[in-house]
Amino acid sequence: MTQPEGYSTAQIVLHWLIALLVAAQYLFHDAISLAWEAISREKDFAFEPLILAHVAGGGLILLMVVWRLALRLRRGAPSAPDNEPMPLKILSHVVHWVFYALLTAMSVTGAVAWFLEQGTAAQAHNVLKTVLLGLIVLHVLAVPFHRIVLKNNVMKRMVRSG
Repeated sequence: MTQPEGYSTAQIVLHWLIALLVAAQYLFHDAISLAWEAISREKDFAFEPLILAHVAGGGLILLMVVWRLALRLRRGAPSAPDNEPMPLKILSHVVHWVFYALLTAMSVTGAVAWFLEQGTAAQAHNVLKTVLLGLIVLHVLAVPFHRIVLKNNVMKRMVRSG
């Protein structure tokens, strides 16, 4: 399979939708955290729409990650910029696959914790949440690094299909 020059429109849209949903999961997690705390103590909790939003958001993220992964396996992804050193090319490739794995694991552990009331899954979900946040920071910091240090426009590939 030859590598495309850029990402498809579907790949780009899925990337940004997943990013928005993940941001919402972090920003509005208090309701589900409080509900989980109540469940852990075998107490009742009041229904909050944000609880449903968190659970549904996790499911949507999983569906979109699977869809994006299928697109990547079928269509491929653009190669790293020519001026990127080989260790960074390898790191970038690994990070992208780790994103797929982490987002999938987050959705699965969250669902297992919530629907099966499994404390171990909830703990794993929390650990993965921290790892994912670190990976997101690395991913976002790569943009100015590519633009300022390497002087390439790798970000352009995530806003315009090619």
